Amino acid sequence: MGDHQETGWKSVAEIGGSISRPADVPSAIRARRATKQFKPDPLPPGALDTLIELTTAAPSSFNIQDWRIVVVQDPAQKAALAAAAYNQPQITTAPVSFVFAADAKAWSAQHLEPIFAEARKRGAWPDRVIEYYTNAIPASQEALGAAKQREYAVKDAMLAAMCLMLAAASIGLDSAPMNGWVEDEVKKVIGAGDDPSIAIATVVSVGFGAGGLGDPGRLPREHTVFVDRLR
Repeated sequence: MGDHQETGWKSVAEIGGSISRPADVPSAIRARRATKQFKPDPLPPGALDTLIELTTAAPSSFNIQDWRIVVVQDPAQKAALAAAAYNQPQITTAPVSFVFAADAKAWSAQHLEPIFAEARKRGAWPDRVIEYYTNAIPASQEALGAAKQREYAVKDAMLAAMCLMLAAASIGLDSAPMNGWVEDEVKKVIGAGDDPSIAIATVVSVGFGAGGLGDPGRLPREHTVFVDRLR
């Protein structure tokens, strides 16, 4: 409990509001449900900062943090985003939506420099590791080619999106991950224009759910989990 006071993370008790779910990870995983209906209630004080901090704690390839997360709260921006996403209602009814964009060129030198500086300041990566990554990261990414660079960046952004949904569940909030949008239109809304290095991974709305369908359950493990080989 002491660590969050140093990082700015707020506990469930500090956030307050209508929080009833436990904050432990297993409970958050079990409690999380996608919802399309939200109450008009704003997020509790401190909740947004906590969500962002826990979301950006997600892992990424070489720690390049190639997600670009746009927090959409302004009513006009929400309406524009919804229009670019086939008018999915959760975008306008939830107090906040997160657009997870993926930067396929986040491995370039100008992006890596502050990452290396932070790792050095924390004593996490010695100079020999940073020297290795300085060459290894661009070399490995260039070897992937454009299509795989985009794919890897989207995968990293999706890891961050999952962290957001679990963080939301841990403080009693609901979330709505979604597919279904016109990528070029979403990019315009968030100011990415026609930048070919930016891809849209997902959009997640967050707030207090207003009911909806119950838990549909999951298939028995023998349908989806295998040992050593798929069949």
